[in-house]
Amino acid sequence: MNTPAHLIFGITAFGRADSGKVTLAAAAGALIPDLSLYVLAGWHLIVLGTDPEIVFGQMYYSEEWQRIFRIDNSFVLWGIALGLAAMLRSKVFIALSAAALLHLLLDFPLHNDDARAHFWPVTNWKFISPVSYWDTRYYGHIVGPVEVAAVLGCCFVLWQRYAHVPAMRVATAAAALLQISPVIVWMLFFGGV
Repeated sequence: MNTPAHLIFGITAFGRADSGKVTLAAAAGALIPDLSLYVLAGWHLIVLGTDPEIVFGQMYYSEEWQRIFRIDNSFVLWGIALGLAAMLRSKVFIALSAAALLHLLLDFPLHNDDARAHFWPVTNWKFISPVSYWDTRYYGHIVGPVEVAAVLGCCFVLWQRYAHVPAMRVATAAAALLQISPVIVWMLFFGGV
Protein backbone atom coordinates (compact mmCIF):
# COMPACT_ATOMS: atom_id res chain seq x y z
CA MET A 1 0.00 0.00 0.00
CA ASN A 2 0.99 3.61 -0.35
CA THR A 3 2.61 5.12 2.74
CA PRO A 4 -0.06 7.82 3.25
CA ALA A 5 -2.63 5.00 3.40
CA HIS A 6 -0.57 3.22 6.05
CA LEU A 7 -0.39 6.41 8.09
CA ILE A 8 -4.14 6.95 7.90
CA PHE A 9 -4.96 3.33 8.75
CA GLY A 10 -2.44 3.25 11.60
CA ILE A 11 -3.72 6.46 13.17
CA THR A 12 -7.35 5.41 12.70
CA ALA A 13 -6.75 2.05 14.36
CA PHE A 14 -4.34 3.03 17.14
CA GLY A 15 -4.30 6.82 17.53
CA ARG A 16 -6.12 8.41 20.43
CA ALA A 17 -7.72 11.83 20.33
CA ASP A 18 -6.90 12.29 24.02
CA SER A 19 -3.20 11.46 23.63
CA GLY A 20 -0.92 13.17 21.17
CA LYS A 21 1.93 10.83 22.16
CA VAL A 22 -0.08 7.72 21.35
CA THR A 23 -1.26 9.20 18.05
CA LEU A 24 2.29 10.20 17.12
CA ALA A 25 3.50 6.70 18.05
CA ALA A 26 0.79 5.15 15.84
CA ALA A 27 1.91 7.38 12.95
CA ALA A 28 5.56 6.45 13.54
CA GLY A 29 4.74 2.75 13.65
CA ALA A 30 2.78 3.03 10.42
CA LEU A 31 5.73 4.77 8.76
CA ILE A 32 8.75 2.80 10.03
CA PRO A 33 8.34 -0.25 7.74
CA ASP A 34 8.63 2.06 4.69
CA LEU A 35 11.22 4.44 6.13
CA SER A 36 14.29 2.52 4.97
CA LEU A 37 12.97 2.56 1.40
CA TYR A 38 12.55 6.34 1.55
CA VAL A 39 16.04 6.83 2.96
CA LEU A 40 17.72 4.50 0.46
CA ALA A 41 15.76 5.65 -2.58
CA GLY A 42 15.94 9.31 -1.54
CA TRP A 43 19.71 9.14 -1.14
CA HIS A 44 20.14 7.62 -4.58
CA LEU A 45 17.53 9.71 -6.40
CA ILE A 46 18.14 13.11 -4.81
CA VAL A 47 21.74 13.09 -3.59
CA LEU A 48 23.47 10.75 -6.03
CA GLY A 49 21.18 11.37 -9.00
CA THR A 50 20.72 7.68 -9.75
CA ASP A 51 18.23 6.93 -12.51
CA PRO A 52 14.81 5.94 -11.05
CA GLU A 53 14.73 2.83 -13.25
CA ILE A 54 17.95 1.64 -11.65
CA VAL A 55 16.74 2.49 -8.14
CA PHE A 56 13.37 0.77 -8.45
CA GLY A 57 14.22 -1.80 -11.12
CA GLN A 58 17.53 -3.06 -9.75
CA MET A 59 18.56 -1.63 -6.38
CA TYR A 60 15.19 -2.28 -4.74
CA TYR A 61 15.62 -6.00 -5.49
CA SER A 62 19.31 -6.14 -4.50
CA GLU A 63 20.35 -8.36 -1.62
CA GLU A 64 21.69 -5.31 0.26
CA TRP A 65 18.36 -3.50 0.21
CA GLN A 66 16.32 -6.64 0.81
CA ARG A 67 18.47 -7.40 3.87
CA ILE A 68 17.37 -4.06 5.37
CA PHE A 69 13.73 -4.57 4.39
CA ARG A 70 13.72 -7.94 6.18
CA ILE A 71 14.39 -6.19 9.47
CA ASP A 72 11.84 -3.37 9.35
CA ASN A 73 9.18 -5.56 7.72
CA SER A 74 9.44 -8.57 10.03
CA PHE A 75 6.25 -9.89 11.62
CA VAL A 76 8.52 -11.72 14.05
CA LEU A 77 10.42 -8.64 15.25
CA TRP A 78 7.35 -6.40 15.40
CA GLY A 79 5.42 -9.16 17.17
CA ILE A 80 8.16 -9.38 19.81
CA ALA A 81 8.09 -5.58 20.12
CA LEU A 82 4.31 -5.63 20.65
CA GLY A 83 4.63 -8.40 23.24
CA LEU A 84 7.24 -6.41 25.16
CA ALA A 85 5.15 -3.24 24.90
CA ALA A 86 2.13 -5.12 26.27
CA MET A 87 4.21 -6.53 29.14
CA LEU A 88 5.37 -3.01 29.95
CA ARG A 89 1.79 -1.73 29.54
CA SER A 90 3.10 1.15 27.49
CA LYS A 91 0.29 2.69 25.44
CA VAL A 92 2.83 4.56 23.33
CA PHE A 93 4.88 1.49 22.41
CA ILE A 94 1.76 -0.63 21.96
CA ALA A 95 0.45 1.91 19.43
CA LEU A 96 3.83 2.04 17.66
CA SER A 97 4.22 -1.74 17.41
CA ALA A 98 0.58 -2.43 16.58
CA ALA A 99 0.57 0.18 13.81
CA ALA A 100 3.74 -1.35 12.34
CA LEU A 101 2.12 -4.79 12.43
CA LEU A 102 -1.00 -3.40 10.76
CA HIS A 103 1.25 -1.96 8.05
CA LEU A 104 2.74 -5.41 7.46
CA LEU A 105 -0.67 -7.11 7.52
CA LEU A 106 -1.92 -4.73 4.85
CA ASP A 107 1.23 -5.08 2.72
CA PHE A 108 1.49 -8.86 2.94
CA PRO A 109 -1.37 -9.72 0.54
CA LEU A 110 -0.73 -6.78 -1.81
CA HIS A 111 2.83 -7.24 -3.10
CA ASN A 112 3.74 -9.41 -6.05
CA ASP A 113 7.35 -9.35 -7.30
CA ASP A 114 8.13 -6.54 -4.86
CA ALA A 115 7.25 -8.68 -1.82
CA ARG A 116 9.41 -8.68 1.29
CA ALA A 117 10.58 -11.45 3.61
CA HIS A 118 8.05 -10.80 6.37
CA PHE A 119 9.05 -13.75 8.56
CA TRP A 120 12.75 -12.97 9.01
CA PRO A 121 14.78 -14.13 10.98
CA VAL A 122 12.85 -17.42 10.93
CA THR A 123 12.93 -17.59 7.12
CA ASN A 124 13.71 -15.45 4.08
CA TRP A 125 10.60 -16.80 2.30
CA LYS A 126 8.44 -14.23 0.53
CA PHE A 127 4.76 -14.50 -0.21
CA ILE A 128 4.41 -13.54 -3.87
CA SER A 129 0.80 -12.43 -3.93
CA PRO A 130 -1.33 -12.76 -7.04
CA VAL A 131 -2.61 -9.27 -6.14
CA SER A 132 -0.74 -5.95 -6.15
CA TYR A 133 -1.78 -2.59 -4.76
CA TRP A 134 -0.20 -0.80 -7.73
CA ASP A 135 0.68 -3.19 -10.58
CA THR A 136 -2.18 -3.42 -13.08
CA ARG A 137 -0.91 -6.83 -14.22
CA TYR A 138 -1.99 -8.06 -10.77
CA TYR A 139 -5.26 -6.17 -10.25
CA GLY A 140 -3.72 -2.87 -9.13
CA HIS A 141 -6.39 -1.08 -11.16
CA ILE A 142 -8.96 -2.63 -8.78
CA VAL A 143 -7.02 -2.55 -5.50
CA GLY A 144 -5.91 1.07 -5.97
CA PRO A 145 -9.41 2.59 -6.01
CA VAL A 146 -10.48 0.36 -3.10
CA GLU A 147 -7.46 1.63 -1.14
CA VAL A 148 -8.37 5.23 -1.93
CA ALA A 149 -11.98 4.69 -0.85
CA ALA A 150 -10.90 3.05 2.41
CA VAL A 151 -8.46 5.89 3.10
CA LEU A 152 -11.10 8.52 2.48
CA GLY A 153 -13.48 6.67 4.82
CA CYS A 154 -10.80 6.64 7.52
CA CYS A 155 -10.10 10.33 6.89
CA PHE A 156 -13.75 11.06 7.55
CA VAL A 157 -13.47 9.17 10.88
CA LEU A 158 -10.28 11.03 11.79
CA TRP A 159 -11.80 14.38 10.82
CA GLN A 160 -14.59 13.73 13.34
CA ARG A 161 -12.36 12.20 16.01
CA TYR A 162 -9.86 15.07 15.96
CA ALA A 163 -12.37 17.91 15.58
CA HIS A 164 -10.74 19.69 18.53
CA VAL A 165 -7.18 19.32 17.15
CA PRO A 166 -6.69 21.64 14.14
CA ALA A 167 -3.19 20.29 13.43
CA MET A 168 -4.55 16.75 13.09
CA ARG A 169 -7.27 17.98 10.76
CA VAL A 170 -4.61 19.60 8.57
CA ALA A 171 -2.50 16.43 8.70
CA THR A 172 -5.54 14.30 7.81
CA ALA A 173 -6.38 16.53 4.85
CA ALA A 174 -2.75 16.47 3.70
CA ALA A 175 -2.57 12.67 3.92
CA ALA A 176 -5.84 12.35 2.01
CA LEU A 177 -4.52 14.69 -0.67
CA LEU A 178 -1.26 12.73 -0.92
CA GLN A 179 -3.26 9.54 -1.33
CA ILE A 180 -5.57 10.83 -4.07
CA SER A 181 -3.17 13.19 -5.88
CA PRO A 182 -1.71 10.47 -8.14
CA VAL A 183 -5.26 9.56 -9.19
CA ILE A 184 -6.08 13.20 -9.93
CA VAL A 185 -2.85 13.74 -11.88
CA TRP A 186 -3.44 10.51 -13.85
CA MET A 187 -7.00 11.58 -14.71
CA LEU A 188 -5.92 15.07 -15.72
CA PHE A 189 -3.15 13.87 -18.00
CA PHE A 190 -4.57 10.63 -19.33
CA GLY A 191 -8.28 10.57 -18.60
CA GLY A 192 -9.45 13.53 -20.61
CA VAL A 193 -10.82 15.38 -17.56
